[in-house]
Amino acid sequence: MAGRKNVQSRAAARKQKDKWKAKRWYNIRAPRFPWNYQQIGETIGEADENILGRIYEMTQQEFDGDFTKMHVKLRFKVIDVVGQDALTQFIGHQHQNDYTRRQIRRYRGKVDGIYDVVTTDGYLLRLKTLVITDRRIKTSIKQAIRATSKDIILGYAAKSTFAKLQKGMLGSELEDALKEALKTIAQVRSAVVRKSQLLQEGVVVEDGPTLDEVHQEEQRSSAEAKARKAAALETEMSEEDEEDGVTEDGKDGDESVEVDILAAAEALESSEKPESAADGAESEETSEETPDSAVDEDLTSLTVAELKARLKSAGKPVSGKKDELIARLQE
Repeated sequence: MAGRKNVQSRAAARKQKDKWKAKRWYNIRAPRFPWNYQQIGETIGEADENILGRIYEMTQQEFDGDFTKMHVKLRFKVIDVVGQDALTQFIGHQHQNDYTRRQIRRYRGKVDGIYDVVTTDGYLLRLKTLVITDRRIKTSIKQAIRATSKDIILGYAAKSTFAKLQKGMLGSELEDALKEALKTIAQVRSAVVRKSQLLQEGVVVEDGPTLDEVHQEEQRSSAEAKARKAAALETEMSEEDEEDGVTEDGKDGDESVEVDILAAAEALESSEKPESAADGAESEETSEETPDSAVDEDLTSLTVAELKARLKSAGKPVSGKKDELIARLQE
């Protein structure tokens, strides 16, 4: 009985579905506007419903290549799945805590602010600012900084769409506006939006390329990159063949000198032995009567240096291997 149970359990284990093999990879893409479905990562899951609602985090340096923003962490949430693509929504950003702590020193002032803003297309966000001054400041100055920061933040959001507000926070436009407004109050070292959080969505703007257009552009760019790589590889290989094919068996400089010496000797010998027209005709007839096999045997018995000397005297290229040299002489 025990043996039968073991056999049945092993058979049942073999019939079990491998969950890992059932999973597949999804391409995580940034929102259509303003990021044009940019691919930002990959994730794995069994089905589409397992991907929906998943949060994906990455640094801004990984997102747009700006190394000065390597401390900024972006957050995206998967809201839809189309085939192998997981479409996301930007839900906020945050400066890393260790970076924020490094900005605060003993004799500096720190002013925090929390503001809820609404964009022109109805998105509700909570923004948290951080202003650091070069020296300690009084409470009255802190209140003035908070009031001015609130006016700048609310005014900027009221004139911007959600997409423009994203670019203003992740870029330098909003920070520059804060610094410019606060410099009349205190000597500001830095003024940033250290954290943002999407509280409520607004009107979804259908702007930018479609997903099919993005796929076509990616395929075209991939094909062009492969073509450029193949062309560069072919050019490099041809240059190497030209450098290596000048000589055979690793002989390059010495053999070329030897070829020049042999060619000069043959030219001198031919000048010392004049031939008559009849001898030329006779030799021509003899060469015509000579069978191809005899010519082939005569050429194959020659060395590479001798073959190259004949080619050089005939004004033909001397590069290549022995078989190529023989074929060039027989042309």
